[in-house]
Amino acid sequence: MRFIKYTLFSFLTVLLVGCGVYSFSGISISPEVKTFEVRQFANESLNVIPGIDRDFTILLQDFILNQTNLDLVTKNGDIVYEGEIVNYYEAPQTSVSGNQTAQNRLTIAVRLRYYDTKDENNDLEQTFSFFFDSEANQILVGDDLDTAHQTIFERITQDIVNATLAKW
Repeated sequence: MRFIKYTLFSFLTVLLVGCGVYSFSGISISPEVKTFEVRQFANESLNVIPGIDRDFTILLQDFILNQTNLDLVTKNGDIVYEGEIVNYYEAPQTSVSGNQTAQNRLTIAVRLRYYDTKDENNDLEQTFSFFFDSEANQILVGDDLDTAHQTIFERITQDIVNATLAKW
């Protein structure tokens, strides 16, 4: 019985190590990659919303830190994330009778450039976007606006990590 346990343990160890670094979040990172860098994402949308560039950058850093065992560095990262917030707009989404709007949709789009210094085949340039719907009579300010930004940015950061590290 003891032999079977050691054999099974050895097999699982070899299997996991042979596949690179794998986490149960689905992220598979090459063993050579130890650090990551997230450069400040600039807000290049037509709407100037103070602080959203900083908020997005910090959220992306925190998400990667929490989902991987990579170390955050300020320069010369093994993998590098950079880009811009390229769209920020609110538009009517659902109409009801009498040319009235029932819902508004806030949409944010982020253009990403991802560089893997260990394997250039993994480099990626892509735009990610997501939205937040609100009632037409609800004005997104204060906590409501913060909630909208948080919801949108969480989805975009998940999509970015899935595209760059999980390869989904």
